[in-house]
Amino acid sequence: MSSFLSETLSNPRVQLLATAAVSGVTVAGLILGFQALEREERLSELKNSIPRLPNNEDDGSKRLNGFGNASETGLDPEDARNIALAKRAQAGDFDEELILEQLARNQVFLTPEGLKKLRDSFVIVVGCGGVGSHAAATLARSGVSNIRLIDFDQVTLSSLNRHAVATLADVGTPKVQCLYRRLIAIAPWIKFDLKQEKFDESVAETMLAPWEGRKPDFIIDAIDNIDTKVALLKYCYDRDMPVISCMGAGCKGDPTKIVIGDIGTSKDDGLSRATRRRLKLLGVTSGIPVVYSTEQSGEGKAELLPLPEEEFQKGSVGDLGVMANFRVRILPVLGTMPAIFGLTAANHVILKITGYPVTYVPGKARERMYEGILTYVQGSEEKLGRMFVPGLTGLKNPLTLGDVAFMTEELYGGRSILSGIPTKLVLIRWKKPVTSSVSRIGEGKDEQKCSTIRLQDLVCMTKEEATRHEKEIFKADKALEELYDDETIKRVEAKMREAEKYEWWRQ
Repeated sequence: MSSFLSETLSNPRVQLLATAAVSGVTVAGLILGFQALEREERLSELKNSIPRLPNNEDDGSKRLNGFGNASETGLDPEDARNIALAKRAQAGDFDEELILEQLARNQVFLTPEGLKKLRDSFVIVVGCGGVGSHAAATLARSGVSNIRLIDFDQVTLSSLNRHAVATLADVGTPKVQCLYRRLIAIAPWIKFDLKQEKFDESVAETMLAPWEGRKPDFIIDAIDNIDTKVALLKYCYDRDMPVISCMGAGCKGDPTKIVIGDIGTSKDDGLSRATRRRLKLLGVTSGIPVVYSTEQSGEGKAELLPLPEEEFQKGSVGDLGVMANFRVRILPVLGTMPAIFGLTAANHVILKITGYPVTYVPGKARERMYEGILTYVQGSEEKLGRMFVPGLTGLKNPLTLGDVAFMTEELYGGRSILSGIPTKLVLIRWKKPVTSSVSRIGEGKDEQKCSTIRLQDLVCMTKEEATRHEKEIFKADKALEELYDDETIKRVEAKMREAEKYEWWRQ
């Protein structure tokens, strides 16, 4: 064996091949090393070409002090350098090869075509706290080149347990400015449009408007206030604007329970439930993807506690907030959970913009069931109407699919109020009208006939229970007490009072 090796190694051809192989590896290593050194030098030259500003030089930027006022201290030198670099990069003075190398892993995953779509996209993040900051940071790191940040609030000490980029030095500064300062240091070529304003319905058109001629490719809702969240989602839904909404991360601790689903099928989440109710009353029953947690509360888990009595004694609880209609209570929030919510939303946006295939586990479709219930209500109202208007035809119904979804799912929990059965559900009047259940406007061919039914008139039963109810209460004129016990009647009346509270949302 040793003689064979000796003969092989002494062979001139083998020696020549070995020399060539070693030389090839050496040359390849030198080339790669030279390329890496060249890239590093280009980046270093770009950074060094930006002059350092003296500590006392005022560039016109002001920071907020602890009282919310602009201080006299300008940006520190590092921030000033980052801003100067960002201005040059956004003007096109930045090496494209360096950008592609920074985004190399994304490009391999999404393909060059997918990455180009992402880099050309415009995304809006509404709410830049724990959830929104992580979403925005991920979008920036992934290649989205046009980002609008919307938030009226400032960084607080309590924000630091969950905010993506804020530090102690950022406390008291606007959240949108904090994100901008940190993210341009990571990806200076990104263009940011900062809106330090409170989002609401009155400014939706301006806040969600195109930027530099481009409509938003996606909107991330990271708002934790129910009124503004509903206003944003309704605005986007009505205009077919792609949006994903993040629900409540407070009191949640199990990351395996965080999912993406349709707003109509989300459950086990307080903010999601409240949002669903409002949207269904506005006619939105599905079609909006949401990030939510299916984790349920239980013994030993964090929960939202009432404010201490001494807080109420100080005056109106609402006066404790910095802005009207915004929460003032401290929510128990584990810092990791808002991050996962925000990352999940950003992941959804990235995949949708680039066209990357993804299939989420679908929730149970209920649209067809709502249509069937609405048809049943229509038929029931026509029968009642003919008791007062013989030969009645063409009766209009003021209810919508959203009303049906709200009553069936939210108010009655998808179960019969009588038996708790969750199948073959319908809605029917609880009481027989004393006077005509038909309103009439106009005369002759122009006459409009419409049912006077309201949400608080309806109860949820199975179809069999409703048939019996109609026969005994509507046709036989029996009293409710003859058919149902006191406990059942009290349960129904409680639901009817709750429905009355939400009736005004339909206006």
